[in-house]
Amino acid sequence: MATNDPKTAKSVYDFSAKDIDGNEVTLDKYKGHPLLVVNVASNCGLTKNNYKQLNEMYANHEAQGLRILAFPSNQFNGQEPGCDIDIKEFAKKNNVKFDMMSKIDVNGDKAHPLYKWLKDQKGGILGFDAIKWNFTKFLVDKDGHPIKRYGPQVEPKDIEKDVKAQL
Repeated sequence: MATNDPKTAKSVYDFSAKDIDGNEVTLDKYKGHPLLVVNVASNCGLTKNNYKQLNEMYANHEAQGLRILAFPSNQFNGQEPGCDIDIKEFAKKNNVKFDMMSKIDVNGDKAHPLYKWLKDQKGGILGFDAIKWNFTKFLVDKDGHPIKRYGPQVEPKDIEKDVKAQL
């Protein structure tokens, strides 16, 4: 059962989050699957390449078990200003097939508990754990443990080797 407590969590499976339709989803549904967790935005300079490459990665590796979990966030220059309905429409126009979640905060006191935990597990460079920008990625193994964190400038195509190693 999801506790959503970043202090006691042992894996991503201890969390739940609302999907883009507002349904509470326990992340244990991803058990046994490598998972890429990404904070996304519709109006960022990194949006076009990231969505295109995430779509390609998902299409190429979904059958082998890869799951992608995208969390919209408006914490970086207001680049995700829309409501969940707008974000869902954007995802639809961009042929997104991977899982889109409800908009959340990834930094600060109101950060989603999953993101508090992920940042604690895989801190940023120079001890700066906060998510720096849209499209920070966390690769999670089949057991629900984060194994690598990638900065916003690292494109999905550049982590494909790491993803394939988890399949």
